Amino acid sequence: MSRSLPQPDGVTDAVDYGDRVKIALMDSGIGLLAAAAAVRRLRPDADLVLSSDPEGMPWGPRTPDDVTERALAVARAAVAHAPDALIVACNTASVHALPTLRAELEPAVPIIGTVPAIKPAAAGGGQVAIWATPATTGSVYQRRLINDFAGTAAVTEVPCPGLADGVQHADDTMIDRAITAAAALTPRGVRAIVLGCTHYELVAERIRTAVGVPVVLYGSAEAVAAQALRRVARTDASAPGTPIGGRVTVLHSGRESALSVQAMSYVEARSLHAATPVR
Repeated sequence: MSRSLPQPDGVTDAVDYGDRVKIALMDSGIGLLAAAAAVRRLRPDADLVLSSDPEGMPWGPRTPDDVTERALAVARAAVAHAPDALIVACNTASVHALPTLRAELEPAVPIIGTVPAIKPAAAGGGQVAIWATPATTGSVYQRRLINDFAGTAAVTEVPCPGLADGVQHADDTMIDRAITAAAALTPRGVRAIVLGCTHYELVAERIRTAVGVPVVLYGSAEAVAAQALRRVARTDASAPGTPIGGRVTVLHSGRESALSVQAMSYVEARSLHAATPVR
């Protein structure tokens, strides 16, 4: 059965829910879970390919050439499963490897990169903080984004050493220590916090609680998920009757695997696992 779904520009297309869509996501580790869960919310029947590099992470301390090489390997493993689009759910890979990935894989597979949500966070002015890895904090890339998109907002860059590693390993002590340290560096009057690493979105509520003041958190998962589905012209804003339970394929450094115990500690992974076959 076909339904006419509203597209972002107001145009409607007939979408047949029987025509499966497959979205691949890549990251060094489990930071891709937030975007995967966002894809599933927008398109409950989507098949997902989750391709990561646990043997090579973290990517942040690696050289740009090394990041590009590893990102290419992870992307090629994902593309071997014939996805309709590939989300690069990693800020580091998007900075260093996106041009190379696009040169090799597009136009056959649309590539959607991840950019910290500085522009929407800064739209209301006031004080804005960007939580990011130490390698990204103060980098030419992040400073350029601030210059281009922060407008009149007062931006504070907050390094978060150990937070991505703590999230990856589901180490509560490490997560709490890193969040507490970053919260202490965040101005009291901050209005918005940009989550500049995809791993951070998995502990968003813990960050909000630690900051201790009303604050809006800006991640990138929802935006990249919506962009991926727009690129393949198949988006569903929870229309009734939509089938659920697309297949999830997990790839660890190119080998089919299963969601790790650490991944399953997050609700985003459990939401994928509960409703779908996983292999």
